Amino acid sequence: MRRVLAVIVLVLTAALTAACGGGAEPRELVISAIPDQDPQKLQRLYGALAERLTGTLGFPVRYVPLTDYAASVTAYRRGDLDMVFFGGLTGVQARQQVPGSVPLAQRDVDERFRSVFVATTASGIAPVADVAGLRSVGGRSLTFGSESSTSGRLMPQFFLDQAGVGPNAFRGPSGFSGSHDATIAVVTSGAYEVGALNSSVWDQRVAAGQVDTTKVREIFRTPTYHDYHWLARPDIDDELGAGATSRIRDALLGLRPSDPVDKNILDLFGAGSFIPTQPQNYDQVEQVGRSLGLVQ
Repeated sequence: MRRVLAVIVLVLTAALTAACGGGAEPRELVISAIPDQDPQKLQRLYGALAERLTGTLGFPVRYVPLTDYAASVTAYRRGDLDMVFFGGLTGVQARQQVPGSVPLAQRDVDERFRSVFVATTASGIAPVADVAGLRSVGGRSLTFGSESSTSGRLMPQFFLDQAGVGPNAFRGPSGFSGSHDATIAVVTSGAYEVGALNSSVWDQRVAAGQVDTTKVREIFRTPTYHDYHWLARPDIDDELGAGATSRIRDALLGLRPSDPVDKNILDLFGAGSFIPTQPQNYDQVEQVGRSLGLVQ
């Protein structure tokens, strides 16, 4: 009889727990980013941010790594990702595919972002003072980063076009290294004479002594433009509760360099803080993307 009663108690307890939702896993916020750098660094960065946001927001935040830029837009469109740190171009593409998406925040450096052109020292290409000076890279071999990179392809190609250096002006077809780190590596190796990449990644790698400046050097830093930003799906409040989108934005804007944990995250981002942003900040990127056939 005791066993029968014990079984009845267990069954009733399980039923009550299920009815109250006590066994349900909490809905998590799934975040990601375009894979523009070494995957191990990205894992450290977004893993630390996910942990910080989990503590601040009160619901679990999980980072999912991706293999390429196009995959980030596709996964976001399908709803597999709630929030992504996109580049300017991929952010525009994602907003087109998911109407109502919300640009939440950008780094302080992103409102005046730049690309850099680097060249092998063996090439003899001298630093230039303005966009017109980019004519000196004509006839050389050149690599961009990812085909969908704002700072590693879109804007560098725009400035090359302004200088009168079209896609057919190079020795052989332009390469696509896949990431900013890879661009530094292939130019340093001499596989390409010239490369275009994210100024922040270049500056960080040089400061850390991770660039062999006897083999590769900066030759030009472009005019500024808006670039990276956090983009959130329009259904986050429906999934995580009213006001969740605003709370996430506030958590990003609330990261402070005076806090050791926050400072580590901001340093990994190459930023001093996150600041508000808005869709019109990426109008220039959208226009350039349309001219190059990268935006519908």
